[in-house]
Amino acid sequence: MNKIIILFVVLMFLTACSSEQANNDMPKKIRQPAVAGQFYPSKPGAISEKIEKFLNQAPEQSVIGQIKAIIVPHAGYDYSGTVATYAFKQLQGRKINTVVIVSNSHKAYFDGVAIDDNNFWQTALGQVAVDKVLADKLVKADQAIKYNGEVHQVDHNLEVQLPFLQTVLEPGFKIVPIEFGNKDDGSYKKLAKALKDNLGEDDLVVISTDMSHYPKFEDANKIDQGTLEKIKSGDVVELEKYATEVENAGYANEQTVLCGIDAVKTVMELSKLAGWDQIEILKYANSGDVLIGDKSQVVGYGAVAFLSKKLEVRSKKENANTNTNENATLTAATATGELNNEEQKILLKIAKETVESFVKTGRVPEFSVSDERLNQKHGAFVTLNKNSQLRGCIGQIVPSSDPLWQVVREMAVAACSEDGRFEPVSKDELNKLEYEISVLSKPETISDWRKIELGKHGVILGQGRNRGVFLPQVATETGWTLEEFLSQLCWQKAGLPPDCYKDKDTEMEVFTAQVFK
Repeated sequence: MNKIIILFVVLMFLTACSSEQANNDMPKKIRQPAVAGQFYPSKPGAISEKIEKFLNQAPEQSVIGQIKAIIVPHAGYDYSGTVATYAFKQLQGRKINTVVIVSNSHKAYFDGVAIDDNNFWQTALGQVAVDKVLADKLVKADQAIKYNGEVHQVDHNLEVQLPFLQTVLEPGFKIVPIEFGNKDDGSYKKLAKALKDNLGEDDLVVISTDMSHYPKFEDANKIDQGTLEKIKSGDVVELEKYATEVENAGYANEQTVLCGIDAVKTVMELSKLAGWDQIEILKYANSGDVLIGDKSQVVGYGAVAFLSKKLEVRSKKENANTNTNENATLTAATATGELNNEEQKILLKIAKETVESFVKTGRVPEFSVSDERLNQKHGAFVTLNKNSQLRGCIGQIVPSSDPLWQVVREMAVAACSEDGRFEPVSKDELNKLEYEISVLSKPETISDWRKIELGKHGVILGQGRNRGVFLPQVATETGWTLEEFLSQLCWQKAGLPPDCYKDKDTEMEVFTAQVFK
């Protein structure tokens, strides 16, 4: 009897091992590139060169909070790559677990939502695994969400995002490719709910869509500005109403305000469900803006970021302070009453010793600072670079009740441990860090926009809760005129009409900066 039992156990073990081996030997389904060599280069070197060029040319921008989702265009790189880069640049160096990429199918018409059932997606830069665990959870969440690999095989709209993601993100991320079937069946609400319930803290949503299709250049600018304003409002109903208004307005050749409108509605609904705090317009252009573009019939491209302020650093005493993650060095501006060399050295020493102590021990060191200037109230940024690449940067624009040296200490802790774009600084990195501090003047109200000095003044403007800020270097990096600078601030940052700076109800403040490292 014992021999029979033993034999049965052995057979069970062998059967289990054989089944596991059979599963391991099963061919892995790989989605091959469909538009390499058409929408983007087919060779890895050419892809990397093109994307790196885009990244180097895109100006640095500040956003408040951690990016949870982006909207990016999906046309050929020569047309829309520059705009897409404004969003992807914000993700450089981020460690992401899974990227959920969503669009409307350009090749098929079907009910509900289709998740690709392949195991990997291939590009010239390598393979990216599909997150089957998250995909299964989404499919189980609602019957409108199904596996359907067939509709993903030849479409370009998700594929073109992969080389960008492979370039800017830390290796090892997975993807969940999703397409809508272009039926107005309310599936976006079901997908948004499923994503809200199943996304992890280190996951990212990428919405792939172009904007207006084929109106003339001037009409596209007008139409797309309105679309971006509706997206920034976060109100899906208003976006739907606007799309209908445009459709009935009689614009020549206009076909759609958003070819991925269900995907956009999904992220707007998800943003509301998840309690994300901010929607930022990062960039707009259309195909008529490029040298090879035809202004008689264009396609619009927008880059948008959806952010959560959960990682925003607050002053210990003033929880209402505005803190921002800043990607770049503040340049050219000089605050009134500059710090002398000795005062700069003291602040740099505080920043360096704070970072080293916090990373090594988790403790924030105490300092005794009697210098009068360093005990004044100023906003400040602390920027950490490693091998000339940004490693962390957080700042506080509005002065708090804390003295300057304490603000620098707080921002140093935040820059090394709470910048949502990066992993916390490790002990092994400490001897490779470069420190930079930007001390800001107190923002002052200005009544005449014509008195703003480009390259010297940063500007904060807004009406009510709609507010935006551009730092001094933005004008220098973009080459904008004063009117362009303020128009973009009104539209991109504050979500207000481009000429809001001329409105008597718009509040406007300016500040300057002193930078040293």
